[in-house]
Amino acid sequence: MKWLELLTVGGATLVAAVTVVVLYSLGVRLTAIAGDAQQASPRAKRTFAYVCFGLCGVAVLFGLYLIIPYFSA
Repeated sequence: MKWLELLTVGGATLVAAVTVVVLYSLGVRLTAIAGDAQQASPRAKRTFAYVCFGLCGVAVLFGLYLIIPYFSA
C-alpha cells in the first residue's frame, strides 16, 4: 500500500475541513458583530461575513466537483 499517498489525502482532507469550518465560523462571528448597534462600520463587517460565506460555498462546490465523476470527466 502507498502510505505516502494515504497521508497526502488525509492531510488535504484535514486542511480543507478546517478551512471550511473556520470560514463559516468567521462569517457567523462577523454577522453577530455587525448586528451590534454600537459598532463603527457594521456594513463592512457584514460584507466580509458574506465573503466568508461565499468562499465556504465555493469550497463545498469544488469538493462536489471533485467527488462527482460526471463533472470532472
